[in-house]
Amino acid sequence: MQIEADAISSLIDKIGDQFETAVDLIYNCKGRVVVSGVGKSGVIGKKISATLCSTGTPAVFLHATDGLHGDLGVVKSKDVIIWISKSGNSEEFNGSIPLLKRIGLPIIAMTGNMNSQLVKKSDVVLDVTVKEEACPNDLAPTASTTATLALGDALAIAVLNKRNLSREDFAYLHPGGSLGKQLLLKIDDLMYTGKYIPVVEESASFRESILEMNTKRFGSTCVVDGSGKLTGIITDGDLKRLLEKWDNLDKLTAKQAMSPNPKTISVGSLAAKAMHIMKSYNIMQIIVVDNENYPVGMVHLHDLLNEGLS
Repeated sequence: MQIEADAISSLIDKIGDQFETAVDLIYNCKGRVVVSGVGKSGVIGKKISATLCSTGTPAVFLHATDGLHGDLGVVKSKDVIIWISKSGNSEEFNGSIPLLKRIGLPIIAMTGNMNSQLVKKSDVVLDVTVKEEACPNDLAPTASTTATLALGDALAIAVLNKRNLSREDFAYLHPGGSLGKQLLLKIDDLMYTGKYIPVVEESASFRESILEMNTKRFGSTCVVDGSGKLTGIITDGDLKRLLEKWDNLDKLTAKQAMSPNPKTISVGSLAAKAMHIMKSYNIMQIIVVDNENYPVGMVHLHDLLNEGLS
């Protein structure tokens, strides 16, 4: 672990003009960043390519061997190449160079051999030389691949900073993740609407209120005035309290039974905001209202939990 940590730390002093040029090439790329390598370098290349994509830079991984057998067709004139090779003398790179040069693509090398053919034929060189591998025989790529991965992350994050990528931008690239749901999922996408909203008028009887609650299965019902605007809510908890206070519930109206000023959320709000309100007030459902306070939807806590919000 210490050997690999030292390998990463040693890269810090190597960050300079070449790194800055690489960042500019990636940032200004009008096509895609094509990351290529073979063996363990190829595995690291896949991760670097994925990190670039997830941080706003279109990228694709090209296996160096497959490139020699037709897959170089993926490369276009506006692309940028990142070629990863510890030795810098791979046959795959030497075989691909003529086509890459003919297209005129800028080549960013990531290598641990500063006297290699890769260095001589690349436009930008990022030195990932390490003192030793973690392998006791100094053979298995360990510290060198870790260092290369860290440098690839540094490139991606430097470009991300240059793009001023916001949390919202990041969320659009990760719609299935937790962050994406927090920043993108709207309450409109989850709420029950129309005939599925439990609603009674203030003049409704206590029995009618219970029937509406049981029918719509929310454990509550909205209470509205004669114009349909929200004035209160009746919940299961309210029913229990009413049973303790009233001897004759038959004469009770929804207005008398309701809790006024229920917790609401505006239509178009983020689902994460609804979750925050519900957790803060320890409630199981929230009413969605429009800008005139008409109830247009209702959401249950379980609906938010099922979407992975917490």
